[in-house]
Amino acid sequence: MVTVSDAPEARQYEARIEGESEVAGIAQYIRTPELIAFVHTEVSPQHEGKGIGAALARTALDEARAAKLLVLPTCPFFAGWIARHPEYQDLVYQSRSRVSD
Repeated sequence: MVTVSDAPEARQYEARIEGESEVAGIAQYIRTPELIAFVHTEVSPQHEGKGIGAALARTALDEARAAKLLVLPTCPFFAGWIARHPEYQDLVYQSRSRVSD
């Protein structure tokens, strides 16, 4: 079983596997009052392929939705995960700028 928790002092979500003390994966972020940008996701090599990244993404995005935050997935893992899970695409920040060259 994987447990994911927010560690705001470290600006990251941390995933741990039940019975283990070490962090199995992280999702680093930058947060403002309106937006959370996911900038880096990493899973330790010994835990790859065990759903750690998916648990990080799902928990972080569910918490963003609950907090009414838009999401900027600059991390390739988060961008790809959201693309494969359309139920989260409504969270993605869309630039409203009308400036052009």
